[in-house]
Amino acid sequence: MADPIEPSTSSSDPNSIPIPTTILHPRREPFEHGLLTIQKLIFNDPVQALTPLKQKFASPSTQRVDSAALAELLQISFDHSRLVLETLASVLHSESDPLVTALPDDVDSIGADLRDLILFLYIQSYKRLLPRSHKDSAAVADVWPSMSAFDGYLSALSPLQLVRSNSRRFMPSQADEEAHQLSYLQKHLANILSLLSEHVEGESEESLVLNMEGFEHLGFLIQFGDKGSGGVPLSQAAPFFANSDPDMPAAPVPVSQVHDWLLQTIASSLESITEKVSAKENGSPSGSDQDIAMADASPSSAKASPTARSPCFVEGVSKSSYVKQASDLKSSSVKVINCHDSTIYILAPLRYAIIYGCSDATIVLGAVGKAVRVEHCERVHVIIAAKRVCIANCRECVFFLGVNQRPLFVGDNHKLQSVVYMLDMGPHACSALHVGENVMKVAPYNTYYSQLEEHLTEVGIVSTINRWDDALSISVIDPHDSLSHPAGVSDAQSESATCLDPDQLTNFLIPNWFENESTGSTKDNPFPLPDAYMTSQQRNVNALSLNEDDKL
Repeated sequence: MADPIEPSTSSSDPNSIPIPTTILHPRREPFEHGLLTIQKLIFNDPVQALTPLKQKFASPSTQRVDSAALAELLQISFDHSRLVLETLASVLHSESDPLVTALPDDVDSIGADLRDLILFLYIQSYKRLLPRSHKDSAAVADVWPSMSAFDGYLSALSPLQLVRSNSRRFMPSQADEEAHQLSYLQKHLANILSLLSEHVEGESEESLVLNMEGFEHLGFLIQFGDKGSGGVPLSQAAPFFANSDPDMPAAPVPVSQVHDWLLQTIASSLESITEKVSAKENGSPSGSDQDIAMADASPSSAKASPTARSPCFVEGVSKSSYVKQASDLKSSSVKVINCHDSTIYILAPLRYAIIYGCSDATIVLGAVGKAVRVEHCERVHVIIAAKRVCIANCRECVFFLGVNQRPLFVGDNHKLQSVVYMLDMGPHACSALHVGENVMKVAPYNTYYSQLEEHLTEVGIVSTINRWDDALSISVIDPHDSLSHPAGVSDAQSESATCLDPDQLTNFLIPNWFENESTGSTKDNPFPLPDAYMTSQQRNVNALSLNEDDKL
């Protein structure tokens, strides 16, 4: 647990800026799940592009922006405008925002808070951290792809190349990414604050102030402590708002003061993170040590340890089965990385999940209430019950989806088609996949475990809504990843899914390893099958019954 935030200052100088002893972290969610590959959202000058949005909706009565207004102002399609709102809702820091709790039919009319929307659109210019270079580039030439246009178009990082590297030692660690995100915020802080600020009436244009409410919206990007979204409110960490009376809001603060304090806080946090990364690189830690979230830089917390904001890693599983239940997880976020020739079950309620660099595996995610991202996978079968899913740069995979929002396909998804994955009605069924062609597929969700409905309810997934076959495809080129769009490659719409004949069915069953411990009431798939697939399933069941009768 992080120590209480106590501003440290040894001076009574009123102009000194106390710096909290607890480290400041970037929120990972907007950077991991909130970046969209829509070219019109990548602004050369974000301040110039977003100022008209701020001016149009700045009055107290119109500080929410709906889909229609957003589409008109940014000159994007209504589908893309809706996608912006849904994506923003999945990464918001405030669970009480109306957009987070909105019913699907109400999202367009409820719209987004102007300040959250501005921050979300601003970070669309963020560039992901590149893999670290190796001292002997020739030794890894067969591992990392070249920067040719052809290589960039096909895939920035092949999972099979990842297997041959035997580790992720050249991929950015969690600490590397955190430092990169803080550096980005440090560079753009002045612009971000100017977009959240207000002019003082009667003063010059340069006289900008930030009120406490506007300052709290920075919680979309940064946080103190190690408890994720449930950590310390930003205003309680800032010396200029910390002791405000709820019944008497604090006076607005000059933006320059906020800017100076945040710059010093970010610099202090970066120094702490850099020191710990350097210490690990000079030592001989295990491969997973680099991916443990950094502990807060306070005197009583000098060691790195897993925290509530640190995801649970399932990494390097090979030729085996792996099971995690809710009682096994200390985090609401999971990352499944570099797993091959295995079956992995994460049967728990989650907020976020990432599947990256896996091949020849079956991965089952229980219930993910915010977002799932599947990237750079080959020949993987993924069974997901989630609010939303993004599939990027995958090959020959099969996705069995129970999703409340349209599946999003980005990047280069080769050989894409749609199929249904059926659940055998017998108690001893085993899984089998009849592919027929060498393609990638999506399908309606069709499996269950005893606590599935309880987990769906806990994370807010509605099982009567499944948009598995209503995919939305956007850009092949990812503007946030320079490996994915080298020079010479023209953009195009990502390949989407088509539906396979419902008669081409297969079976899957999640084994019940913990039958005596099971307390759930789910006895069947809670996501209704489309009529065509239900008819096909019933036909197969009838045929199986006839075969059994013939044997008697």
